[in-house]
Amino acid sequence: MSDTSHTPQAGAKHVIGVDVGTGSARAGLFDLTGRMLASAKRDITLFHEPGSMVEQSSTEIWAAVCASVREAVSLAAVDPASVVGLGFDATCSLVVLGEGGKPLAVGPSENPDRDIIVWMDHRAVPQAERINALGHDVLRYVGGKISPEMETPKLLWLKENRPEIFDRAWQFFDLADFLTWRATGDLSRSTCTVTCKWTYLAHEKRWDAGYFEEIGLGALADENFLRIGQSIVEPGSPLGHGLTAAAAEELGLPVGTAVAAGLIDAHAGGIGTVGIGGGPQANLAYVFGTSSCTMTSTSEPAFVPGVWGPYYSAMVPGLWLNEGGQSAAGAAIDQLLSFHPAAAEAKERARSAGVPLPVFLADQAAGKVSSASDAVALAKGLHVVPEFLGNRAPFADPHARAVITGLGMERDLDNLVSLYIAGLCGIGYGLRQIVDTQAAAGVSVENIVISGGAGQHDFVRQLLADASGKPVIATKADEPVLLGAAILGSVAAGLFSDVREAMTGLTAVDTTFAPAGGAHAATHTARYEGFKTLQSVASKLRQY
Repeated sequence: MSDTSHTPQAGAKHVIGVDVGTGSARAGLFDLTGRMLASAKRDITLFHEPGSMVEQSSTEIWAAVCASVREAVSLAAVDPASVVGLGFDATCSLVVLGEGGKPLAVGPSENPDRDIIVWMDHRAVPQAERINALGHDVLRYVGGKISPEMETPKLLWLKENRPEIFDRAWQFFDLADFLTWRATGDLSRSTCTVTCKWTYLAHEKRWDAGYFEEIGLGALADENFLRIGQSIVEPGSPLGHGLTAAAAEELGLPVGTAVAAGLIDAHAGGIGTVGIGGGPQANLAYVFGTSSCTMTSTSEPAFVPGVWGPYYSAMVPGLWLNEGGQSAAGAAIDQLLSFHPAAAEAKERARSAGVPLPVFLADQAAGKVSSASDAVALAKGLHVVPEFLGNRAPFADPHARAVITGLGMERDLDNLVSLYIAGLCGIGYGLRQIVDTQAAAGVSVENIVISGGAGQHDFVRQLLADASGKPVIATKADEPVLLGAAILGSVAAGLFSDVREAMTGLTAVDTTFAPAGGAHAATHTARYEGFKTLQSVASKLRQY
């Protein structure tokens, strides 16, 4: 898509943000006011296997990135030479490469093209539980418990289940770091990736060798962490000499174009949003996509049980970060809707309308009430705890599962809409629970600043504000995650002195959704208490 009202100006400079999510790679081209002039997207494949295995191909992903960048530049009708900076973000997935950068098979398919263990892959739950039982001190900086979504449990799974692949591996990359290496040849890792997902202690600028030895990954410590990162730099730092000749040709950009150390995708959403208003310390970044992430910045470290972190310089350089969210958010809504007898009819109507099913249902719900806040009445008696893929925060419980109560024999579209609203409320109550848990630990926020594809509808934003009890702010950026990646590129290119200056210069408030008061607030408070009760009951019952 492109902004057809845009007329390229002679001598104008541009930056590109690249976002690799769970299902697609996207590129957005921005001017230096933060306006996106064009974007392009390519889908990428997910390979599912029994045992909670989910894999991808780094070769396919790089090709998708290159195609998206080329198309975005073409759609924007700008001279490729005007692109002076490039930033990457990606899911926190593990890329395993052999000598010379050749992909290695990470699962029983034995297909070397399937060289990525995707973030949502839960094959390493037993390894994570064994690591947690050891109670090493580094776990204090991941909320007290390591998650199977993080990289050291996955590395331990590889060592124990595919030792020949572990031994042959030349480099283990977080996906964002793979992309910057592929673009520049620089093996530097981002503080964001290794601190949030690999147990690097950024505040002390070191890996803890004792942790790796104790959990069974002493081989990585013995080689002085050569395969997981010896050079660690802050997001936005320029890498190497910019684009290599080979990467420049593939991307259609000039050799030497500045490339920034990257971010995890959710953190790019944070960079692209929380610079507004009171700045990073007043605003909680909420990225609502396939999964959800909450990111809260503080000047001093805050230890919040069940919430990842505190991580130093992992999102905004110089600030500490606490990270929460859920492993399934937009994906949880999809799963919830799929159970209903009216789902097939609704999907067909959504397809005819040219919109995704959740957007169609949001439109249907909005049309039934005088205001979005009134919609909670449509879900009366229906309650959903949408933890289909566990509870990431604040319980760090991968075994948690969803609860749905109040279903009857209804088979019609109206009942599906009611179930959708109940599911959205459940997402909002999970968000509220994280906000409350952080507040109890002394970390409070004024606003929730939203980004992510599942949170683009105004109806959704208002319902989340009501359910969470906090103002939800949408920024002017059409694609805050892409903007966050582009901000990194602008800093690497020297257009701003640092990330904070770029955030302030390139982000702005669009709309604020204030939480409803009065009877609506009382309803949500009662439903929230019920949400927590259902969580507790489900936890007790799952052993039977």
